[in-house]
Amino acid sequence: MADYTTEHARAGIQTKLSKLESWPNQFPGYVIAIRFPEYSSVCPKTGLPDYGTITIQYMPKKDCLELKALKMYLLAYRDLGIFYENAVNKILRDIVDAICPEWCVVRGEFTPRGGLTTSVFTRWPGGVTRNTGAKERGTRPADQQ
Repeated sequence: MADYTTEHARAGIQTKLSKLESWPNQFPGYVIAIRFPEYSSVCPKTGLPDYGTITIQYMPKKDCLELKALKMYLLAYRDLGIFYENAVNKILRDIVDAICPEWCVVRGEFTPRGGLTTSVFTRWPGGVTRNTGAKERGTRPADQQ
C-alpha cells in the first residue's frame, strides 16, 4: 500500500490560481449551469494525470462569473498536483469567495482509474468553509462588499 502523507493530502489546496472575475447580475432568481468537460490535473502522489468533467451550478446574487476568467482558472489545474476530491472543494470555495452566490453546487465526474469511476459533489451553503473563515453565512467580507 502506498504511503500517503499529509503533504500529499494538502497538495494544491492553498495554491493561488487565475483570478475569478465577475460582472454585475441584472436579474434575480435564476440558475446558471456551466459544464467543463476538459478538466485535468495531476495526482500529487503519482504524478499521473487525472481527467474529468466539472459541472458548476449556481444562483447569482449580486455578481455572475465571467466565463473567460473561469475557463482560465479551470485550465490552471492542468499543472497542479491536487487530489480531485480536493479540487472540487477548492473550486467551490473559490467561486463562493469570488461572487458569494445564493447557492452553488460543484460536481466532478472523473474518468475511470483502476476500474473505478469517481464522482465528487459539494455545495454551498452547507459544504466548504470559505477562505475568510465564515461558514455558511452567505456574506462577503467587508473588504469585498
